[in-house]
Amino acid sequence: MYAFYMDGLQLPVTPAEMTMSITNQNKTISLINDGEVNILKVAGLTDISFTAVIPQARYPFAVYKDGFKDAAFFLDKFEKLKIGQKPFQFIVSRVSPAGKLLFDTNMAVSLEEYEITEDAENGMDLEVSFKLKQYRAYGTKKAVVKQESSSAAKKTVKAKSSRSSSKTPPKTHKVVSGDTLWALCKKYLGNGSRYPEIAKLNKIPNPDLIYPGQVIKFA
Repeated sequence: MYAFYMDGLQLPVTPAEMTMSITNQNKTISLINDGEVNILKVAGLTDISFTAVIPQARYPFAVYKDGFKDAAFFLDKFEKLKIGQKPFQFIVSRVSPAGKLLFDTNMAVSLEEYEITEDAENGMDLEVSFKLKQYRAYGTKKAVVKQESSSAAKKTVKAKSSRSSSKTPPKTHKVVSGDTLWALCKKYLGNGSRYPEIAKLNKIPNPDLIYPGQVIKFA
């Protein structure tokens, strides 16, 4: 069983196929005496494309974690992701027929474009084709070196230790509607990618399926 999540929102009908284009930016040049050589560079960004059916009516095979939502709800969400100028988390959860959790796709992406198709053969339902691109954070950092006396440094270290010890992160969280394990790990641990570790701690077989009222332990 596969489940697709875009910014925590599960697509009601799992796409039949997905293409991931994983590229490099290596450059081949020719040297006078040594022939061709390959200069290895930082890997390029991954491109993802797939087409999903967005139903206008509720079907037995469609999944709605928080109750039925019509196509307009999903189209509004897609448009906000397109124009929001912010990356979001794209997750594909894979579970074998025996219930064993397989590998996950979990990366920050941007919604580059999407295309809506209305076809008489699909009745009132829509087909939406997506093109996502992996997002890689970037920026510059400026370091300022400031010297201080040894006594002032000791006071600073002691003050920081007191503040850090007084801000102990919560050890549990009671799940409410809309929560995802990735988002909770990001909020409480500062790293969403630790969700498999927390799923194992809480004996959750499928990290992408948590329910309101469930108590999650972080330590």
